[in-house]
Amino acid sequence: MSKTALVTGASRGIGLETTRRFILNNDDITTVVMFARASEDFDANVAELEKELPVGRRLVPIPVDVGDRESLKQAVTQAYEQTGSIDILVNNAGYTNPVPLQQVDMADFEKTINVNLYGPFTIVQTLLNLGNRFDLIVNIASTAGITGRSGWLTYSASKAAVINMSQVMREELSIYGTRVVCLSPGRTATALRKTLAPDEDPSTIMQPGHVAQVINTISSPVGRFIDSENIVVRQ
Repeated sequence: MSKTALVTGASRGIGLETTRRFILNNDDITTVVMFARASEDFDANVAELEKELPVGRRLVPIPVDVGDRESLKQAVTQAYEQTGSIDILVNNAGYTNPVPLQQVDMADFEKTINVNLYGPFTIVQTLLNLGNRFDLIVNIASTAGITGRSGWLTYSASKAAVINMSQVMREELSIYGTRVVCLSPGRTATALRKTLAPDEDPSTIMQPGHVAQVINTISSPVGRFIDSENIVVRQ
């Protein structure tokens, strides 16, 4: 049976690599909806993926800012209407602006929570209210949500909330047969990681493809045997 996946933050990093594996290497997934902010990177990567699409597969790119709740609800409704259902959801989009405690701007703190926490919640709630039933929801948290780090207050707090939210979703949605997996990657060479650790050599840490491969495995039939409260992925 063919399935549809929705991946947020799909223009680069973990989101792009997850989309690539879903559409090219996952036999069960025939449609991938890509959510990302409008950008040249998004357009270029969609075009590149479309060149590689196997027969019978399709991409549905929808430009949207996950931190803009009203626009996000409209994009979710559009995706649902175009595909009929979202079987697999990967809440990957993230934002951070690491500064010391005294320098945290409330507007920026709110943006972090909007993207990292309210965004995933809004997508799940909107789809449920549309009548959608998920096979699998993967929420991308972070090891920073397990252990707070100096200068990362807003990011760590948002990801800790994602871990807890995932636990509640797992309990509430189990009656529908929905699996909810929370994935907490460690150091991964993404643009967001570059913001958190600008002096780090990206070649010495995990690559987005490594995390994407774990997500693809979780999405496969064998994934049912590796669910846990919070899967930590690190080198």
